[in-house]
Amino acid sequence: MMVVVSVIGLMVAISAPSLGAGIDSVRMTSATNSVANFLNSAVNRAERKQIAIEVVISPKKGTFTMYSNEPGFERELKLPDGIVIEAIEPAVEEPEFRLILMPGTAAPGIGIKLANSHGNRRIVRLDPMTGFPRVERVQETP
Repeated sequence: MMVVVSVIGLMVAISAPSLGAGIDSVRMTSATNSVANFLNSAVNRAERKQIAIEVVISPKKGTFTMYSNEPGFERELKLPDGIVIEAIEPAVEEPEFRLILMPGTAAPGIGIKLANSHGNRRIVRLDPMTGFPRVERVQETP
């Protein structure tokens, strides 16, 4: 009985780090998809309602907030635990990045770099030609 319990304990100890990395990978995928969908909904709302939409990106809080001049309209996206906004392209020195989406105009070409504790990084870019966000994996160079 002790041998069986120790073998099971050994298997759990060996598989625990890969399980944690797998969960972080799922969180990263979910976060990048959520950010892409959030930016896409902001662009679509500006075009559909024909109103200006402000998107505020706060790296310190790990939040994205969408505002318009419609009474009571506000949407917020909070990144999951372990995922941070590492950088915003083009680089800004402000604590928050503000983006105005106007109907009938090209979307600004921005990139939001997300990172997790295992060093995985992805960039969500808003394509100025199509207005649709796309996700890119960042390849680390040794």
